[in-house]
Amino acid sequence: MKKGKKLLTEPKWCKGCGYCVEWCPKKVLSIKHEKVVVENPDDCICCGLCEQRCPDYAIWIETEED
Repeated sequence: MKKGKKLLTEPKWCKGCGYCVEWCPKKVLSIKHEKVVVENPDDCICCGLCEQRCPDYAIWIETEED
């Protein structure tokens, strides 16, 4: 994960479509029990493709505050 950034999910909003998983170039995400799960957060490059592709706004990258 890039310093100062954090990948967040809201499972209640996720319908398990898997678009985020398909578009992730680093294979950080997976679908478990019909919801998105961050499997490998340290591999995330914060490219934002998952966030852009999610039709339910259930995944996003947030800047961490110091």
